[in-house]
Amino acid sequence: MIRSASTTLLLSLWLASGIGAQEGLKIYISADMEGVVGAVTGSQLGPGGFEYARFREFMTNEVNAAIAAARAMGATEILVSDSHGNGENLLIDRLPQDIQLVRSWPRPLMMMEGIDASFDAAILIGYHASTTNPEGVRAHTFSSANLTAVRLNGVEMMEASMSAAIAGDFGVPVVMISGDDAAVAEARALLGDLEGAVVKWNYGFHSARTIMPEASYELIGGRVRAALGRLDDFRPYRLQGPLELEISFKNYMPAELMAYLPNVERVDAHTIRFVGRDMTEISRFIEFTTSYSVGVTP
Repeated sequence: MIRSASTTLLLSLWLASGIGAQEGLKIYISADMEGVVGAVTGSQLGPGGFEYARFREFMTNEVNAAIAAARAMGATEILVSDSHGNGENLLIDRLPQDIQLVRSWPRPLMMMEGIDASFDAAILIGYHASTTNPEGVRAHTFSSANLTAVRLNGVEMMEASMSAAIAGDFGVPVVMISGDDAAVAEARALLGDLEGAVVKWNYGFHSARTIMPEASYELIGGRVRAALGRLDDFRPYRLQGPLELEISFKNYMPAELMAYLPNVERVDAHTIRFVGRDMTEISRFIEFTTSYSVGVTP
């Protein structure tokens, strides 16, 4: 990671202060890309976009800011999940070489693969609002191309709340989120008073007012420090089973075919229902639903 003088100074102050730090924290970081500073369209979000290479760097730098802040607060073990698109966005040669990284798909625990009860906290970087939210840059839930709603026990879910529920199954609280204003507000409404770093303010699905990259790194680092400094304030987002999942598709055919499975009910023309014992079953079902095709290889 190439840092400016201002960022280097800030990180030095974090490391020097250690206010509220705890020893030996184990931290999970899940990173998406739609909520990264400045990202507004597909031009930044995938390999075909003319700005994708630059935004991979911004995404990596935001994650690095979270890592540095977590370390300043006592983290000694960190697992990062690259959870956007193909799962191969973070620049691994720019990440600290003593962390570990989850890459690519499919994964039974989706955006939270690798989490377990040994972690002290989870942090969500670059997240976005849900598919049912009328506000938010690139707002969607798991598949902007195919899904129109994802509900769990009747609650409209965003990727952040689904990630928090998976973490909650292992007793791990989500303590901080970064993204646009709509994502942070929606996450707080569902999950409680977690720390939020708003790096842009949405004007629409493909437009926003944004702060600059260096400012986002400083903001994210500060919110991570604040969250880990009051770690005892947070509780896991636990959902008691059995859990009723409803997924609504944009098209008829996926709902019709999924209902051929003996444990799936077709609720209406576009919607199916699946009941799982816990979030691991729910996560595996969503991953199957959004990833499987008869032509999948190898």
